[in-house]
Amino acid sequence: MRLGIDIGGTKTDAVAVDESGVLAHRIRLATGFGSPAVVETALTAVSRIGELTGIDAPGFSSIGIGIPGLVDTASGEVAHAVNLGVDRLPLGGELAERLGVRVRVENDVKAAALGAYDVLGLAGTMAYLNLGTGMAAGIVVGGRLWRGTSGIAGEIGHIPIDPLGAECACGQRGCLETVASGSGIARQWRTDDPLPARSLFAAAAAGDGAAQAIKDRLAEGIAAAVRVLVLAVDVDTVVIGGGLSHLGDPLLGDVHEVLEDWERTSPFLASLALPQRVRLVPPGSPVAALGAAIVGGTHG
Repeated sequence: MRLGIDIGGTKTDAVAVDESGVLAHRIRLATGFGSPAVVETALTAVSRIGELTGIDAPGFSSIGIGIPGLVDTASGEVAHAVNLGVDRLPLGGELAERLGVRVRVENDVKAAALGAYDVLGLAGTMAYLNLGTGMAAGIVVGGRLWRGTSGIAGEIGHIPIDPLGAECACGQRGCLETVASGSGIARQWRTDDPLPARSLFAAAAAGDGAAQAIKDRLAEGIAAAVRVLVLAVDVDTVVIGGGLSHLGDPLLGDVHEVLEDWERTSPFLASLALPQRVRLVPPGSPVAALGAAIVGGTHG
């Protein structure tokens, strides 16, 4: 039995997966804020899954964790996980010391990419386009993550598309993330709804012109990200995941509409069949935690 844990900004998802890859158990719990609390959250997840399976930590064949921030996969150290209140945390080392077993740690989007690749039964190349608070992608080639020279591969949310656009948290201006992410929507669409994207889509459907303009920019930004991923890496499939993917077919339809419009004016883009490469992550599937379980079973 393998154990995978996805530590998110507010919620932590943990799964037990049998050796054939079948999901056996799943639990969710609140994520603590700050380094000590994050460690305790992970330990609680291990304990609660252990209660369900009757297996203690050393009894799992592997334990893997996906977490936001910059992750040194060799040491298990996490840096700059701002939403968790973590500046620098030797997560893998601390958990190994407490649990008595090696724990592998990976960036959450990259772990989710592995999970989506496995859940969808894909082959060849895939980009998992995560649309959450920010935008980033995880790239899988032949079942293995492609990280690039320094691990930065897939950080396409920080590709500038508008030199006059909003300032991005990265210090640049007009990045994809400023229009095609949860934070981008929240900045442009002020609402009391705890899910601004939901409010935005409802207002646009009711005929609000300002909402429709923001919704159009969102679709154009996501389509631009798809185009970048295909032109740069020529992936077979782009899987849209993250919080905004819960918008479902209306979001996918908007993205397809933009891509098809571009095809009408560009024979080159038409030849790439971009709309046919894009799909949504299966709704309700804990791909990030499942990917963490896969990470835990990797070697090297």
